[in-house]
Parts: sequence; structure tokens; C-alpha cells
Amino acid sequence: MSRFAEVTGDVNPVHLDPAYAATTPFRKPILHGFLSASVFSKVFGTIFPGHGTIYVSQEMSFKRPMYPGERYTATFTIGRLTRRKVRSLLKPESPMKEARCVLKGWER
Repeated sequence: MSRFAEVTGDVNPVHLDPAYAATTPFRKPILHGFLSASVFSKVFGTIFPGHGTIYVSQEMSFKRPMYPGERYTATFTIGRLTRRKVRSLLKPESPMKEARCVLKGWER
């Protein structure tokens, strides 16, 4: 997380300072939202729908905090697929822990 904070400039203490985070409703440091959402970039940039894919837009909703050191599973569901220029509208639900969604998004 410190490297992500360094690259992005997001040095909010809720992500980096355990003493500060303990005073928040989260009680411990949480992952940066866009760090958790970066799994979308990997999937859409390299895996689906295939080589040469251009990832042009995204809409996200952060449902719950994610914590460092916990294991999460990313689940992606295809909502609608069109053939023209291999454009797709996808509804990923990611990541999930104990069947509780923490992040939802739409990508184009």
C-alpha cells in the first residue's frame, strides 16, 4: 500500500497509519479503493475479451472496505456483449469475501 500511495500521492492516513485508522469506523488500515479496483485493469487489459482490448470506461461503487492481508476473490459476469469492434459491457463483482460484495462496477 505504501508503494501505491507513493505512485498516486494518496497518503490518506486511513490507509497507512494504524494508529490513525484505529480512530476511524474501520478500526484498522483499509486498502485504497483504486488499488482494489486495479484487478479490473488486469482482466480487461490482458484476459477478456482478448489481445488488443481497449478499456475505455468504468463505473464503480465501493460497498465495503477491504483490508490488507485478507484474501478476496474477483468474480466477473458478462452483462452484454456486442460484436462491433469487440466492445463489451461487463458487470464485474469484485472482490468478494464470504459472499459479501465489497466492490461493484461496469466496464466498457
